Amino acid sequence: MIFRFFGAFSVVFALNTGIYAQKDSLKAKHLLIFPVIARSIETGWSFGTVGSSTFRLSKRDTISRTSNLQLLLLYSTKKQLVTAINGSQYFDKEKYILNEQVSFSSYPDKFWGLGKNSPDINEEAYKFKQFYVYLHLLRKIAPRFFVGLLFETQKVWDIHYVPGGLFDQQKLTGKEGYHVSGLGSSLTYDKRNNAFAPDNGLFCQLSFNHFDKFWGSDFNYTNVVFDLRKYIPVFHNKVLAFQLYSFNNTGEVPIRSQASFGGASRMRGYYDGRYKDKNMLIFQGEYRFPVYRRISAVAFGGGGNVGSTFTDYSLTDLKFSYGGGLRIALDKKEKLNMRLDYGIGQGKNNGFYLQLGEAF
Repeated sequence: MIFRFFGAFSVVFALNTGIYAQKDSLKAKHLLIFPVIARSIETGWSFGTVGSSTFRLSKRDTISRTSNLQLLLLYSTKKQLVTAINGSQYFDKEKYILNEQVSFSSYPDKFWGLGKNSPDINEEAYKFKQFYVYLHLLRKIAPRFFVGLLFETQKVWDIHYVPGGLFDQQKLTGKEGYHVSGLGSSLTYDKRNNAFAPDNGLFCQLSFNHFDKFWGSDFNYTNVVFDLRKYIPVFHNKVLAFQLYSFNNTGEVPIRSQASFGGASRMRGYYDGRYKDKNMLIFQGEYRFPVYRRISAVAFGGGGNVGSTFTDYSLTDLKFSYGGGLRIALDKKEKLNMRLDYGIGQGKNNGFYLQLGEAF
């Protein structure tokens, strides 16, 4: 499952009234709270508050990376409401790691149909409400190696779509609303040197999550995600970053659990969900370089596609995107950046993204 809504809103202007706090305690080290005016291709203009806390759970632990917790509250001119919590906590010497994502969304959206060849003229509006929880607990089994347990639940209701339109024509699973629950496991190798903006190391994760009526899910399906990232330092603090990302489903996959192509983190420039299907495969890269003091910049590009099966990909119909952006260091020590990106896809696909943290 892609945590869609925290990344869907793109901050383009942060009012200079933020609160910055530093506390000498185990629970809090740095706190940033600021009102924002935001804009993205998914939301239009939106207004709200963003908070970010970075901290260490133990003063004695100098090995673990810095833990973080982020809070988002936004309302857009398209009547989209999003509240979200997103974070990662690193326990003593990273013996355990907890990742969590929780959100409520009341969200007008767009749909072009399933498949990699859905035309632009198919665009239809729909809206829904969603409550989403994702918990991922990892246990270290060897240096840099972790096994994990996954729990995911999603309730989608109050869905409104065009009668007789694409939802009915394609007989979409879950079009009347649904609840799904999944349990799964993961295997992770993580040698990144920083949680927010790595400039060295490798990250590789394979996760398996099964949704079943036995534990309260309305539909039975299985989700498998493979995420490979490599960070290569080059001369004078410059970094090459690469990601290979594969998102795959089998079974009765409801509409909001389909692979969603585009957004602020993958294939920037495309509307998040411009292409949807059971499976997605993308590759993207970034060149990151300093500019002046707290300001740095990136150039990025990528390619990929969606497909109804694992083998439904071909080189002749790949989608591409490219672009560039700026980074402003909010916390130089922890490498917490606010990023402003402009992505360009094929056709009429393009848009701005600016938010906390790197795309990958």
